[in-house]
Amino acid sequence: MHLAYPAVLAALLFCTGLYGVLARRNAILVLMSVELMLNAVNLNLVAFDVWLRDTLHAGQALTLFTIAIAAAEIGIGLAIVLMVYRNRGTADVDRLRDTAEGHEPAGSNPAGSNPDSANPATGAAA
Repeated sequence: MHLAYPAVLAALLFCTGLYGVLARRNAILVLMSVELMLNAVNLNLVAFDVWLRDTLHAGQALTLFTIAIAAAEIGIGLAIVLMVYRNRGTADVDRLRDTAEGHEPAGSNPAGSNPDSANPATGAAA
């Protein structure tokens, strides 16, 4: 078996995943792109394991660890995305840059606050 075929396929998969991570705005699509990148790494690990004829099959063992880590990552990532979607109403990555609680979008005032009124705690104008 030639090593070039799986290596080129893995490079194409990895580049496709990298493009998805950098270009997509939806958090679920970003997670899917990360999974695509991890699968490209798995393909390389198995291909090099077969090519080197390793008796311990270290590449396949590392692939199993990578699959386990990918499963945990997608489970935790989807849980976080679902909670953010419930709280914010969007899974758009560009809109989720400020995740601190209590921050209002730029240009809006919280209900009942007037930026021109005096601060009740200090008695000074804002």
